Amino acid sequence: MERKQIGLKRRTTLTLPTDSLLQAQRIADSRRVNLSTVIAEAVAAGLQFETAKQRTGQILANYRKAFAGFSQDELAVLDGVMLEPVASRRRLRRGE
Repeated sequence: MERKQIGLKRRTTLTLPTDSLLQAQRIADSRRVNLSTVIAEAVAAGLQFETAKQRTGQILANYRKAFAGFSQDELAVLDGVMLEPVASRRRLRRGE
């Protein structure tokens, strides 16, 4: 029978900068939790940030790809920018 990997922990050895380790230990002491809890939370938050950053980059790449074939005027129309001169719009309102 296979075990689910959700919630499992695995022991590993990491080399961390001394100042980061000291800061994590201070946080752990102030919260009255063990150091591994603080490190696990910090790693999880960093990984979530990295995932969001990658997703944002992919969305931007998709946007650029989708609109790559449009001219500047076509992009302006898509954005809702009026390209005709103001005077001609006034004439249209007056029925000229």
